[in-house]
Amino acid sequence: MSSTSTILIVLIAALLHYHIGITKAQLDIGVNYGMDGNDLPSPATVVQLFKNYSIGKMRLLEPNNDVLEALENGNIDVTIGIKNEDLPSIASSPQAAGVWFNNHVEPFIPLMNFQYITAGNEVVPGDLAKHVLPAMQNIQNVINSYNYTGLRVTTAVEIAALEGFDPPSKGAFAQNARADMVGIINFLSNTSSPLLVNVYPYFKFASDPDHVRLDYAQFTATSPIVRDGNLNYYNMLDAIVDAFYWAMEKEGVSSVDAVVSESGWPSAGDGLWATPQLAQTYNQNFLKKFIARQATPKRPDHYLEGFIYGMFNENKKPAGVDQHWGLFNSDGTPVYPVFTKV
Repeated sequence: MSSTSTILIVLIAALLHYHIGITKAQLDIGVNYGMDGNDLPSPATVVQLFKNYSIGKMRLLEPNNDVLEALENGNIDVTIGIKNEDLPSIASSPQAAGVWFNNHVEPFIPLMNFQYITAGNEVVPGDLAKHVLPAMQNIQNVINSYNYTGLRVTTAVEIAALEGFDPPSKGAFAQNARADMVGIINFLSNTSSPLLVNVYPYFKFASDPDHVRLDYAQFTATSPIVRDGNLNYYNMLDAIVDAFYWAMEKEGVSSVDAVVSESGWPSAGDGLWATPQLAQTYNQNFLKKFIARQATPKRPDHYLEGFIYGMFNENKKPAGVDQHWGLFNSDGTPVYPVFTKV
């Protein structure tokens, strides 16, 4: 064999090895790990399931130290939430904020990558809304006291914080949420943190299927469904995210990005529209969009992160669709295929 042939074979082998490494790399996508079920696998098994399917990000709605210990050195980015009921104490007491951080974050920082701490979930608008901003500020002060960088504090909101989104340029904060949201987004702007947004086209479609198109809800439209000035919208998720951008800009804040912190489609619980086929279509298309790093029409050059809800069906939630958002059964088998096992 000539030296040239030998060099060529070595190069091909190296390229194949590199390609295999890329295919096994963690995907730039997240999944919410909800634990409201009595038949769920152990945290160690769940973490291994994330690795088996190359899911690169995990969101916990509340702290669970057993899960955090299982995540150590796991190469999975972690978002951890403060429970809504804990917001008043953390908001009113810097000491309580320090205790929470020292119990659930600080011990694990050397061994994992915390991405975001979320102060509550879908609190604005609501009775607890006044506690969100001071809780964020107190947690941020604890982070600053440790001189940690890269860990950002935010909160997760839902579409109820908006007056509307059709078309997206009409997006504005609802009157009962506006005062709280203005304070929150200015904090996020000052700390270079994103706003987490829970986006569920399923609910908009299922509540009005005569007027909301299924292809618009499921990322399957082949032509624009909504035209907003010179911007064309093929899917509802983009429209809702851009409505939040418009709402923030109307309050003078244009530097805050959005993260889709929850989205998905139920596979059962409503015989007409909650089916495994529709759930698979939605979540496969969601995955394709975010893996391809496709942003929104209003901010096409901005990085948009996404998290699917959720990892498992959760049988302790209220009966109906709430129990059927999972990608996996409790034995680790897929409810329907979305991710590819490596």
